[in-house]
Amino acid sequence: MGFVADRLTILAPKVSGREIHRRQFKKKDGRDIFLYGYEPHAQDPLPQDGGDVAKGGELRYHPLRGEWNVYAPHRQNRTFKPSKANDPLAPSKPGGPATEIPFTDFELAVFENKFTSLHAEAPMPKDCAKVEIGRADGRCDVVIYGPESHGNLSTIGQDKRRLLIAAWNDRYETLSDAGHKFVLPFENRGDEVGVTLHHPHGQIYAFPFIPNVQLKAAEAFAQGYDLEKALKEAEPRYKVAGTGEMLAYCPPYARFPYEVWIAPRRRMAGPWEFDETALDEFAHLLGDVTRRYDEFFQRPTPYMMSLHAAPAGHEDSFHFTAKFYPLLRSADRVKYLASVEQSTGVFTVDVMPGKAAEILRAQ
Repeated sequence: MGFVADRLTILAPKVSGREIHRRQFKKKDGRDIFLYGYEPHAQDPLPQDGGDVAKGGELRYHPLRGEWNVYAPHRQNRTFKPSKANDPLAPSKPGGPATEIPFTDFELAVFENKFTSLHAEAPMPKDCAKVEIGRADGRCDVVIYGPESHGNLSTIGQDKRRLLIAAWNDRYETLSDAGHKFVLPFENRGDEVGVTLHHPHGQIYAFPFIPNVQLKAAEAFAQGYDLEKALKEAEPRYKVAGTGEMLAYCPPYARFPYEVWIAPRRRMAGPWEFDETALDEFAHLLGDVTRRYDEFFQRPTPYMMSLHAAPAGHEDSFHFTAKFYPLLRSADRVKYLASVEQSTGVFTVDVMPGKAAEILRAQ
């Protein structure tokens, strides 16, 4: 299916008075791609590959941990560290191999993962030795920051970070309206984290349940944990950066060396509640924290970054945070999750959070 005029949408709010446009396009294999930009996207598509797309895995419940896990064996065959010439996240070129982007240019793109773990049409799995099972109903999106094959949250610039947040908020709205219980935008960066595609990108998972980590956080907030108060108490010792409405800091109970959270000083359920000032500050801090890591470690820092917004039904008490978990404890030493961490969930932290904040604050 080609471009349809009624799938070109103007999003709200604007960014510094500029409109944000979203184009929804159906790829030949049936997957959606959303193109976000400050200019309307109206290029004609290039020839595309078709073929079958996996429709998710299955859920199995762990009775001793009290949690659901996703089983998706088809992901074993996903693309693994392709050459630059075969970058599947780059724009397609006339006469060249088809990529995930059937256009010669774009500003920012979101598409449904071809090797998805969760899918709206996931089948009901067969009984497995009386283990509790369920459909892996959900969605996995890939978020491409731009057509360039290099870059990071710092170097893409403030305008692109604002566009990225607008895309996140648009997907939050769409996926929440579709009935998903928890939506997690995230980014994996670096070989140490297991990244298989180095083109700058992130992902979004929409779950049919609330994962235990977010459920426990939601319960803590509902029972009265006051992050607003904790943020005030964290300054100035644990502050890394931030003025006005947003703060980047090393939480006193960090589990990773140099772990940083970004949070609004006032309780907000998610970035869809941010005003223009908070959006600008949040966008700036996403780049600033990444820059500080790279300055301190003197290398592209491998990390896991995720946005923790309110799960469904917890919007009235949940306090949004964006969390960076770097995988280094020094420039040449990886923070491994070894037997104790994996077996018990009890982390041993090599750098005191106050010292980490002092170091990153100076970058």
